Order: sequence, then C-alpha cells, then structure tokens
Amino acid sequence: MSKIPYLCVVFLMFALTATAANPKPQPLRFEISFSQQMSATPLDGHVLLLISHNDQQEPRFQIEFDATASQQVFGLDVDGLTPGAPAVVDFATLGYPLESLSQLPAGDYWVQGLLNIYETFHLSDGRILKLPPDKGEGQHWNIKPGNFYSKPQKLHLDPKAGQTIRLALTEKIPPVKENGEQVDSVNDWGPAAGEKRDLKDTRWVKHERIQSAVLTKFWGRPVYLGAIVLLPDGWDEHPEVHYPLVVEQDHFHRELPLWMAFQSQPPSDKIKGGPRKAQENGYKLYQDWTSGRMPRAIIMTIQHANPYFDDSYGVDSANVGPYGTAITQELIPYIEKKYRALGEGWARVVFGGSTGGWEALSSQVFYPDFYKGAWVFCPDVVDFRAYVTTNLYEDKNAYWVDGPFGRVPRPAFRQADGLVLSTMEIMNRYELVFGTKTRSGEQFDIWEAVFSPAGKDGYPARIFDKRTGDIDREVAKYWQEHYDLSHIMQRDWKTLGPKLAGKMHFYVGESDSFYLDRAVHLMKDWLEKTTDPYYRGSFEFGMRKPHCYSGEFETGVGLLQHYLPQMIEHMEETAPKGADVKSWKY
Repeated sequence: MSKIPYLCVVFLMFALTATAANPKPQPLRFEISFSQQMSATPLDGHVLLLISHNDQQEPRFQIEFDATASQQVFGLDVDGLTPGAPAVVDFATLGYPLESLSQLPAGDYWVQGLLNIYETFHLSDGRILKLPPDKGEGQHWNIKPGNFYSKPQKLHLDPKAGQTIRLALTEKIPPVKENGEQVDSVNDWGPAAGEKRDLKDTRWVKHERIQSAVLTKFWGRPVYLGAIVLLPDGWDEHPEVHYPLVVEQDHFHRELPLWMAFQSQPPSDKIKGGPRKAQENGYKLYQDWTSGRMPRAIIMTIQHANPYFDDSYGVDSANVGPYGTAITQELIPYIEKKYRALGEGWARVVFGGSTGGWEALSSQVFYPDFYKGAWVFCPDVVDFRAYVTTNLYEDKNAYWVDGPFGRVPRPAFRQADGLVLSTMEIMNRYELVFGTKTRSGEQFDIWEAVFSPAGKDGYPARIFDKRTGDIDREVAKYWQEHYDLSHIMQRDWKTLGPKLAGKMHFYVGESDSFYLDRAVHLMKDWLEKTTDPYYRGSFEFGMRKPHCYSGEFETGVGLLQHYLPQMIEHMEETAPKGADVKSWKY
C-alpha cells in the first residue's frame, strides 16, 4: 500500500468522526398541528404560517396585497391532516412577500399558525371539490368561523441556525355576531343546527334571505341569497303605492354599504371628525331620505358570498353557479312582490362600483330588458385586451413584457401619482400562497373562477400559470366569448344595441389603482363609433383619481343623493305609455 492512499483513508475517517460528533444544523422549519380536542377527525384545508415584526395586531390581521406594507406569510395545502400530525413549513414552502423561509432575516418576530378549513362539495354535474365555505364573514380566512389558529408567540428566528418550531392550533374562531349575539351562520350554505337569526329589521331597513332553487341544485346542498332593503318614507303608510327599484351591486356587507350608510335611528351631526365624518355616518342621508327630499324608491343590495369569493359577480358561471339566473328570477322578484315594487323592466335600474361596477354593467348587458339603466363606477376589467396590464389575446405572458434581450415586470397596483406598488407576478403569488386551485378568495382567483370553464381536475381552468405567467390561449378564448363585455357588445350590437342605447353611464379615475381605466377607454373608443343605434351613454374620467372614483364623490359619500334623482328621472322619461310614474310622489 502506498503512502498517499493511506493518508487519504486516515483523513476520511477523521472527517466522518467529526461530522458524527458535530452534525450540520437542520434548516429552520415549522411543524403546525391541532389536537384531538380541536377535531377528532382528519381535516382538509390550507395551513398558513404568519410572521410579523411587530405586535400591533395578531399576525393574521397584518397581511396585505400591497407587498410594501404586508407582513410575511407562507402557505400549503393539507388533505386529511390527522390530529397530532404536523403540517411542515420549510424552505420549500411558497411565501409572500419573501418567496422562501431561507430569505427571512435573522431576528425577533411574532409567529402564528392558522388552518383555513375546507369542506367537500358534491356538485350536481358530478364534480367533487374541496373548498372553503363562506361562514357569514364574507369569505375572509382570518376571521372565518371554525378556523383554527395558534396564539401569537415572540420568537427569535434564524434560517441559518438549526431550529424546529412547533405551533399548536389551540384556538377556534367563533361564529359571527349579530347585534351582540353569536349565530351559526348568516349567509351560509345551509341552516346549521340551532341556527339563530337576529338581524334587526326597522321601519326603514329590512333583511331578507331566501333559498335559491337553481343554486341549491348546482351545488348539491342548500344555498341562500340575502338582501338588505331600504324602504322610502311613507312606505308603511301607503299600502296601495308601488315603487321603482334600484339594485346596488357590491361586495358582501352585513349592513348597508357606505354609499347607502343609512342608520335606522337618527344619527347625530355632532360627532368626532366633523361634517364629513357625520356624512359618512349616515347623518345627511338619513335626513334627506326620511324627510322626502330624495325621490322615493326601494333600494336593495345583494348578499351572495360563495366558496370562491365574497360575491358571485352576479352572472351564470361554470364554476360559481347560476347566480345571474338566481338573482333575476328568484331574489329580485321575491323582493319586488313583498315590498311592492313596480316589478317591470322600465322601473328597475342597477348601479355599483369596482366589483359592483362590473356587475352593474354585466347585469345590463346580459339582461338588457330586465334593467332600464346602469350607473357603472370604477368597474373591474370590462375588456380583456386590458386585463390590468395584460392583453390576454395577444400577449404570451401575464407577468412580463418581453423584448429581444430584456424583460420588464408588468405592474398591477399603483398610487394615483403613478408610483408602482406591486406587480402582476407579486399579486398572483400572494394569492397562490393563500390557496391553490383558484381557492385564495382573492381578486385574480375570483375572476378566474367566474370567467373560466371547469378544468380537467374539476376546479376552474387557469387563464395563466400562477407561477410563470404563461397564458392559456384556449381559456382566453372562452373568456372572450362568455365574459368580455366589450367584445360581447361589439359582437352582438345589432341585437343588443337597441336595448342598451341610453342606458350606460361610466365613471372611472384616470389613475385607477389597478389600471382598470385602460379597459374602460377601450370600451369607450368603440362605443363612441357605434351607429344604428348610437350608444347614447356617458363617460366621466377623473384626472389623477384612483380606484373607486365615482364622479365628484370619490369615496361614495353623498353618491346616492346625487345620482338617485338621475336614475328616477331616466325611468320616468322612458316609461311606456300608461305606466304609473306618479303614485309614489305623495
């Protein structure tokens, strides 16, 4: 045996001995679990690890889609997670804003775990899906009743040091409360055992909830629609009178939203914050509404939360269900009959902002005879050639603008002065951390859930790869033919035009926070060229105004007082001969 091989053997033996005596530290990892006391049966869902550098709030309340303001979160799916078994978060788990736990700077943090619990849905078409049901909270994972979470802990974390941290999910989010009392569900997917309903009706405000036959059939379990109704002054004193109906489209609200911030009892104008705060508190609206200074009409807002989002977008969808049919054929006729609306298309208009803006326009386009007009404020994407900053029909990638040698990220969120705060890739990674298979409950995912066909796995087909941004042209074509409102009007103007002319009014900020003004401009460019008939609508653009611009009422305060007279006047001027346009003017 030569000398050199002998020395190599000795060195190798020494190295192996040293490694055994001083093993390399394992990477930082978290093991998140729940006990049998929390659930005796396995659970499906999505586990979240939440990390914050402060304790101003629990970490679960400090996550935002604005990456410059958000704390850190990691997420992963669990299927059949058994009591006591850990869900492991390590360097391979996707995160936001940081992609990997390995990138976390060493330091002291407040740490929390959470399990967003899924239920199994057996759809009428045979699909079996695991989804997060709405529990009356409006589809928010951090306050969803029944979800498990751990108490926040202050810990020193260092990805370079070997560390395994175990988090026990010992807390359960309680049922939502109404008027101080807990209820099992509010707008849930079926009456829970012992369900209590304690929504307070008043002279002015009524709460309604009906089971939808078409949605129940689609989802294979009881599904309900809710409505909050605002009645005009004198409604109870004039039982012979019938009224116009104004439908407000919006996100899920437990009570009337801001631009209908009506209080059932006379609010005071002497509140902290001055006249504007008093206006937001419903003071001015209450005075105008109850005194008869505003036109008399019945106003309703709709509650239609579902497993994908806090509302359905109000159309029939392969994944979300036939909500357009349910709203127009079940809910609205029920409200009109019970509260004495005129119940005819000429006496019914719709309005809304953002999601509600898209819903208002789609309601008018898909049901042109059902509504007499649509007031559309800061709508979601109405032309998919400007899907935020992506052309879904021509671009290859939703995340990057590619050149021959370089690439630039596509922006998705900005300040009104143009400063970019987030990109398409970052905002979609944010959603993917909160749920795979279009289950995040966030904006891009609900567009996908509503607009896409069902994919091969039964979940909504991806419009683009959530990690790479590569666009699926077949899915894009489906979107175009079924939900691109600009394309649909252009394609069908010969039949739609006569039914839409004079009915559409748009308001959007030129610096919309999500670049939604781009799509509205494309729609305007075409509508202005229409003939036979000319569209006879209107557009108003607010210079350097952000998302939720609604004319001079940027936050919705005072909007109802300003636009309701226009809506009623429009109905009166276009009413058929012999229609009742006077009885409500007592």
